Amino acid sequence: MIKNILIIEDEKPNADRLKRLISFVNPASSIVGVLESVSESVDWLSKNPCPDLIMMDVRLPDGLSFEIFDKVQIPCAVIFTTAYDEYAVRAFKVNSVDYLLKPIEQEELEQALRVAEQRQQSEQTLSIESLLNHINKKEYRSRFLLPFRDGYKTVLVSDIEYFFSEHKITKAKLQNGSEEVLQQSLEELEEQLDPKTFLRVNRQFIIHIDSITHIHNHFNGKLKIELRKSADVEIIVSREKAASIKSWMDF
Repeated sequence: MIKNILIIEDEKPNADRLKRLISFVNPASSIVGVLESVSESVDWLSKNPCPDLIMMDVRLPDGLSFEIFDKVQIPCAVIFTTAYDEYAVRAFKVNSVDYLLKPIEQEELEQALRVAEQRQQSEQTLSIESLLNHINKKEYRSRFLLPFRDGYKTVLVSDIEYFFSEHKITKAKLQNGSEEVLQQSLEELEEQLDPKTFLRVNRQFIIHIDSITHIHNHFNGKLKIELRKSADVEIIVSREKAASIKSWMDF
């Protein structure tokens, strides 16, 4: 039975509505906490046993909630709640049993809680085959259509060395050294690009795997990435992200 539920939601009206819904559809459960950020969630989960279930918003003030999984182990079931449907595939790569779009309806929550309870009772995770089916169905972006003079031009994703954010503007650095301004944010690109080829290495950069020429050890467990055609660009990877970078490069 789902008894202890943790809510990770930065908007108080949404958190209050979720608490009311949970109280109505599952009155035997207890809300063990309401957290509002990635950092606060990492701290709480590091110091407390994992609850039976986490209701987790995707977009938080200090980043996407997927970053929590990079910093702490979460063995319990997770139900993602969000106003955006673009993160569904990524949600199923982690410990997710359902993905609910806001505003959450009572019937949807009841169904999600039933799935979480069945999972708890059987002590089974989503099968690898199921996850692969979700991932393999994803079609990743292969080109951009950009305004050019009195019309448009195409830029192939394969021609891009890296994406970066500068003064809240997203740009693509091409292999030929030119730059293009894009409408998408790095968060949106992270969902649209093939994760085998592109990786978000920090808040500012998404890089192509073939653009890397060296990875150097840096201070305090950090890494410094050197790009093949942009040696003057300094890209520092945090200690927390270092392991995933090495795994990505060695796959």
